[in-house]
Amino acid sequence: MVLNRYGQIMARSIHVRRPATLASLAAELGVSRTTVSNAYNRPDQLSPELRRRVLETARRLGYPGPDPVARSLRTRKAGAVGLLLTENLSYAFRDPAALGFLEGLALACEGAGQGLHLVPVNPEREDVAAVHRAGVDGFVVYSVPDDDPHLAAVLSRPVPTVVADQPNVEGVDQVGIDDHAAITALAQQLITLGHRRIGVLCMRLSRDRNDGFASPERQRSAHFHVQRARLAGLAEAFGAVGVDWSGVRVVERFDHTTASGASAAAQLLDADPQVTALICTSDILALGALTEARRRGLRVPQDLTVTGFDGIADADRVGLTTVRQPVLEKGRAAGKLLLGAPDPTRPREVILDTELVPGSTAAPPRTSEERWFGP
Repeated sequence: MVLNRYGQIMARSIHVRRPATLASLAAELGVSRTTVSNAYNRPDQLSPELRRRVLETARRLGYPGPDPVARSLRTRKAGAVGLLLTENLSYAFRDPAALGFLEGLALACEGAGQGLHLVPVNPEREDVAAVHRAGVDGFVVYSVPDDDPHLAAVLSRPVPTVVADQPNVEGVDQVGIDDHAAITALAQQLITLGHRRIGVLCMRLSRDRNDGFASPERQRSAHFHVQRARLAGLAEAFGAVGVDWSGVRVVERFDHTTASGASAAAQLLDADPQVTALICTSDILALGALTEARRRGLRVPQDLTVTGFDGIADADRVGLTTVRQPVLEKGRAAGKLLLGAPDPTRPREVILDTELVPGSTAAPPRTSEERWFGP
């Protein structure tokens, strides 16, 4: 028993063994520090028996392994790819197209023995510090506007970068699809069916929030060039058959959810109940439009044609007429492009094929003689 100066009982001190270090482990084994390091980082340099003896002794002495921070400082390699996503983190796991892209990118990283570091940023708040403090060896930038400050922060870092979908950046490798051609094929199908009185539901066009009608000028000046290309393709295709695009209502939604698609469809149908087709620039918006059509008692496709874009699983389940793009392969291609041998002489570009899926939500427009089951 030990008493302190006040006569109180003090607990006997307990000796706590300091954790082993690389140097102390090497001394215990009678090998060099390089040998210990190789057991973790370059196991092919050791015999299986020697590596087993190093790892077993490390466990016995409580050695946790080489410090990854110190190693990255020494090698100037983080061993991870950064994915810049200008959305909240949950979006990557909630949006089916983003989730498919993320899976493809993860597969590419796995194949190269690299980690994946998500760098999500709020679309309505600048946080370029998140980009600057990300310990990564390169970036994949996933679908951001051309004036995004986080993109500028990525490009300021001396690491390789690949842009997926948007924007087109001079001198930067790119992976995407031909959005103009893909939407034109869809438009031609609707034109062949006889649709001329159409409405469009689109994803956000710029960083500023606009949940309402998008003017032709806003469409042409959109900072998200994927949406700009899709709207331009529709305008050209329908314009070629005499549709005045300035009279076509386009409703924009900032948030990419089915609820946004439903509210956008409601806004458009309230403004023009006689439209015969709703063309949506994503399947998510189209699924919301289908919900609103049912709420109004509209039959799809007899009373209203609805189309989407992406080809997600839920679209397949409901038979949505859409354009399918290979989102998983897009992610894999972006990863391979980033992790492959760089070509300093010119940027590389990968354009993936898309597929028009006819589905069951498109049909010829109702005639004036047919009963309309709207409200």
